[in-house]
Amino acid sequence: MQATAYTYDPGSRSGQVLLDDGTPVPFDAAAFDAGGLRLLRPGQRVRIETEERGEGLRITLVTLQTF
Repeated sequence: MQATAYTYDPGSRSGQVLLDDGTPVPFDAAAFDAGGLRLLRPGQRVRIETEERGEGLRITLVTLQTF
Protein backbone atom coordinates (compact mmCIF):
# COMPACT_ATOMS: atom_id res chain seq x y z
CA MET A 1 0.00 0.00 0.00
CA GLN A 2 1.22 3.53 -0.68
CA ALA A 3 0.92 6.64 1.47
CA THR A 4 2.50 10.06 1.95
CA ALA A 5 4.73 10.89 4.91
CA TYR A 6 2.91 13.46 7.04
CA THR A 7 4.94 13.81 10.25
CA TYR A 8 8.17 12.30 11.51
CA ASP A 9 10.01 12.73 14.82
CA PRO A 10 13.66 11.65 14.51
CA GLY A 11 13.99 11.39 18.30
CA SER A 12 11.30 8.74 18.67
CA ARG A 13 11.54 7.48 15.05
CA SER A 14 7.75 7.61 14.84
CA GLY A 15 5.20 9.69 12.99
CA GLN A 16 2.16 9.58 10.74
CA VAL A 17 1.41 8.92 7.11
CA LEU A 18 -1.60 10.02 5.10
CA LEU A 19 -3.42 7.35 3.15
CA ASP A 20 -4.61 8.33 -0.32
CA ASP A 21 -8.06 9.10 1.09
CA GLY A 22 -6.49 11.60 3.54
CA THR A 23 -6.73 9.39 6.63
CA PRO A 24 -3.78 9.89 8.99
CA VAL A 25 -2.31 6.64 10.36
CA PRO A 26 0.47 6.61 12.98
CA PHE A 27 3.55 4.43 12.84
CA ASP A 28 5.95 3.53 15.64
CA ALA A 29 9.72 3.10 15.79
CA ALA A 30 9.47 -0.65 15.09
CA ALA A 31 7.68 0.01 11.77
CA PHE A 32 10.20 2.71 10.84
CA ASP A 33 13.20 0.52 11.74
CA ALA A 34 11.77 -2.43 9.76
CA GLY A 35 12.03 -0.36 6.57
CA GLY A 36 15.73 0.39 7.01
CA LEU A 37 15.31 4.15 6.66
CA ARG A 38 17.43 6.76 8.41
CA LEU A 39 15.26 9.81 7.75
CA LEU A 40 11.81 10.63 6.48
CA ARG A 41 10.63 14.00 5.19
CA PRO A 42 7.00 15.13 5.13
CA GLY A 43 5.62 14.82 1.61
CA GLN A 44 7.73 11.80 0.63
CA ARG A 45 5.85 8.99 -1.01
CA VAL A 46 6.25 5.79 1.01
CA ARG A 47 5.26 2.15 0.84
CA ILE A 48 3.67 0.73 3.97
CA GLU A 49 2.69 -2.72 5.13
CA THR A 50 -0.17 -3.05 7.59
CA GLU A 51 -2.01 -5.44 9.86
CA GLU A 52 -5.73 -5.43 10.62
CA ARG A 53 -8.24 -3.09 8.99
CA GLY A 54 -10.48 -0.19 9.91
CA GLU A 55 -10.01 1.17 13.43
CA GLY A 56 -7.39 -1.50 14.21
CA LEU A 57 -5.15 -0.61 11.25
CA ARG A 58 -1.51 -0.81 12.33
CA ILE A 59 1.55 -0.04 10.21
CA THR A 60 4.27 -2.69 10.45
CA LEU A 61 6.72 -1.31 7.86
CA VAL A 62 7.51 2.08 6.33
CA THR A 63 9.96 2.35 3.43
CA LEU A 64 10.46 4.56 0.41
CA GLN A 65 8.31 3.92 -2.62
CA THR A 66 10.36 2.60 -5.51
CA PHE A 67 9.21 2.05 -9.05
